[in-house]
Amino acid sequence: MSERGRDAEDRAATFLQQQGLILIERNYRCRLGEIDLIARDGNTLVFVEVRMRSGTSFGGAAASITAAKRRKLTLAARHYLAGTRKMPPCRFDALLITGAAHTMEWIKNAFDEQ
Repeated sequence: MSERGRDAEDRAATFLQQQGLILIERNYRCRLGEIDLIARDGNTLVFVEVRMRSGTSFGGAAASITAAKRRKLTLAARHYLAGTRKMPPCRFDALLITGAAHTMEWIKNAFDEQ
């Protein structure tokens, strides 16, 4: 991972913890894909995709979460959940970081499982 990517994930993790989420895991990887952050929001397990873009050209950070990326996130989340005894409520969030000011936008329920 690049230094810029690591910085974005650090910022995202700090932001989410300030919002009351409990960070469980970073950079969960399996053969099916990767999940940037996994956190708990109350009883809900949250799979977070972090995207950082320097500007809004070409749709910005949100547009970079393509259908193929969402599919990989979903498969990786299923792999992660296979190791749990009891299926918790889950959601997929996106944390978008834009520009030199590192403006953050947190989108809860950014997409549904596909």
